[in-house]
Amino acid sequence: MTVRTRFAPSPTGMLHIGGVRTALFCWLYARRHGGTFVLRIEDTDRERSTPEALHAILEGMKWLGLDHDEGPYYQTARMDRYAEVIRQFLAEGKAYHCYCSKEELDEMRAAQMARKEKPRYDGRCRHRTAPLQGVNPVVRFRNPDEGQVVVDDVIHGPITFDSSELDDLIIARSDGTPTYNFCVVVDDYDMRITHVIRGDDHINNTPRQIQMLRALGVEPPVYAHVPMILGPDGAKLSKRHGAVSVLQYRDEGFLPEGLLNYLGRLGWSYGDQELFSLEEMTRLFDIGDVNKSASALNPDKMLWTNQQHILRSTPDRLAAYLRPQLEALGLDATDGAKVAAVAKAQQERARTLKEMAANSVFFFREVEDYEPKAAAKNLNAETAPVLAAVRARLAALDAWRAPALHEAVMAVAAEQGVGLGKVAQPIRVAVSGGTVSPPIDVTLEILGRETTLARLDRAAAFAAGPAR
Repeated sequence: MTVRTRFAPSPTGMLHIGGVRTALFCWLYARRHGGTFVLRIEDTDRERSTPEALHAILEGMKWLGLDHDEGPYYQTARMDRYAEVIRQFLAEGKAYHCYCSKEELDEMRAAQMARKEKPRYDGRCRHRTAPLQGVNPVVRFRNPDEGQVVVDDVIHGPITFDSSELDDLIIARSDGTPTYNFCVVVDDYDMRITHVIRGDDHINNTPRQIQMLRALGVEPPVYAHVPMILGPDGAKLSKRHGAVSVLQYRDEGFLPEGLLNYLGRLGWSYGDQELFSLEEMTRLFDIGDVNKSASALNPDKMLWTNQQHILRSTPDRLAAYLRPQLEALGLDATDGAKVAAVAKAQQERARTLKEMAANSVFFFREVEDYEPKAAAKNLNAETAPVLAAVRARLAALDAWRAPALHEAVMAVAAEQGVGLGKVAQPIRVAVSGGTVSPPIDVTLEILGRETTLARLDRAAAFAAGPAR
């Protein structure tokens, strides 16, 4: 059997991290088994579906690198196929027209609740032979009255439902549009899906879908219902817990591999290993190893995981994600070699690419103001001669490279009879505006000769000015 999984988001809301984890598990399972990963857009709810949500799904999947082998398929493009199967079910007696009004259904359910029965459609239109004039009927699936449906869930184990508890589901509304549960069944059948991996909020839909698949004459796929992700407070994940769309994590400076690693480990494990490349997860992941219980989001662990992937990344790869962060700050990041050099210099000092960009502004823009405390301590009458000596020695260098720059700074420290920090820190404040930067030799090499000397001149003038 060729494994075929599908990720089937609805564009009625943004692609959130719960959906991303489901997509990841579907993708990993298909990739591990040499199968096919299908992307399907379940957009039959036309009133609530939006272009913005669709864009977030497609752009989010692209950013994450969860490439699909087939699709995206759109349910709105398959209406003729759904109508065909509905006609087939009606002709075979597997579905029927229901003419019950809303008032009639409300009365029926109220009476059932009064008798302490589970509210459900009682099948009163099953045997109607004549249409009711002036009423556009819905179409209901004729659910078997007897027996059981066993969902042999890979994660939760066997889950048994009595057929008598499953009422006759509406599969087409009075205007002829098909319903969600029915469309899913036809899609999974036509697309030959072998493994349905989705959130466990769909468990109660599964027995009805299995019955309809059997009515089509096929055995259902393997089901694996993934437990939900909770917020840090243990409550259901919602807007108040932070990012709504996965693209917000991109904008906050997460690497896709960092986010995928964190989500992959959220409910799944392989020994004590915490960090995985996507290739490692593909090789090791098994849907049967996913925990039954829900997992809570840990923002600190998420940031730590992202930081570890920043540390393990290459400067060129980091530069591709750092560039838009710099541009968002209004900086010119067109010099790819410079952006990569900055990424290499800063990768041990940032948990996100957004943080890295904020800490690197001085590489791309003139320092307008010095941090007051840093300037008072490092740019004063005492350090003015040090800055002048550094400026003179650096200006005389033939090669503007970190080793030569380091030797020059060391030489000034020796001449002045002070420690390296007494020289390096004033230089750092002069060129960056503050007391934090990568090693001073690396910082100066990236800034370049002209920029460094100009900033030293300005800082020396500042230091030699009136007492502050």
